[in-house]
Amino acid sequence: MGQSMSDARAMPATASETPLAGGARRSLASYALILPGVVWMLLFLVLPMLMMVYVSFWTQTTFKIEPILTTKSWVMFFSSPTYVGALWTTLRIWLIVLAATIVVGYPTALFVGLFVRSKTLSTALLVLCVIPFWTSFLIRVLAWRPMLGEQGAINILLRAAHIIHQPIDALLFTELSVIIGMTQIYCVFMVGPIAFMLGRIDPNLIEAARDLGAGFGRIFTRIILPLSMPGVVVGAIFVSVMVLGEFATSAALSGRKVNLLGNIIVTQVGSLKWAFAAVVGVVLTVVMGIVVSLFLRIVDLRREL
Repeated sequence: MGQSMSDARAMPATASETPLAGGARRSLASYALILPGVVWMLLFLVLPMLMMVYVSFWTQTTFKIEPILTTKSWVMFFSSPTYVGALWTTLRIWLIVLAATIVVGYPTALFVGLFVRSKTLSTALLVLCVIPFWTSFLIRVLAWRPMLGEQGAINILLRAAHIIHQPIDALLFTELSVIIGMTQIYCVFMVGPIAFMLGRIDPNLIEAARDLGAGFGRIFTRIILPLSMPGVVVGAIFVSVMVLGEFATSAALSGRKVNLLGNIIVTQVGSLKWAFAAVVGVVLTVVMGIVVSLFLRIVDLRREL
């Protein structure tokens, strides 16, 4: 009987230890699952960024670079009107292209995601938006040259319609041509996320608003726009990251007249000036981080998506 009582006392202790052990095993399993991703991010994101910051303080001479820490490259960047001007040009073109992609992409996404009732047709229209990506990026960029030139298709059509009498020479090898090219290339990254969010809107909400007497303007501002904002933010992040890091479009369509931070990085790397290229890379990374952080403050994507 004494033995039975001792066994009975031991059973609650064992039962209380089992959930803790199970929880510990689940925690270990969770850490084991995320470990490969953490290692990957450390090796291929965090470590290269830290190395870029470190190299930006190296001493750069005409023919070599030495791991002697100095701020000379940083002072050169922020004291030069050329490089500071390139920073402001990058920010200005980014804002214009971002606004243009929203203006062009949102109505397109609104039509595809909300007004097209057939899912098959909606998918087909989105595929049509992606078709240009089946060709090379450089081909899509260079294809704008015969379109925007003085003897290009746009000038020919405008003269045939008697809208202009002389060719417009500001369409090519200017900042405008860069903006046009980037807007066309990156607009699809705005259309896709917005169309996805619009497709998730319950049609009953819109029908109920109509039954209550709301017009399209009120329905759009009170229902459609707020519910589609996560898609706008995701599209804006996609467009912003790609436009801020651009160099090929500006080089091809501006005749190297528009100097972006990406073009400076390419030029400095080609000249083997690794320290200064690292400085520009750090500046560009910081700008991208600030932009993405600002967008993430607008909408809580983890909650909305």
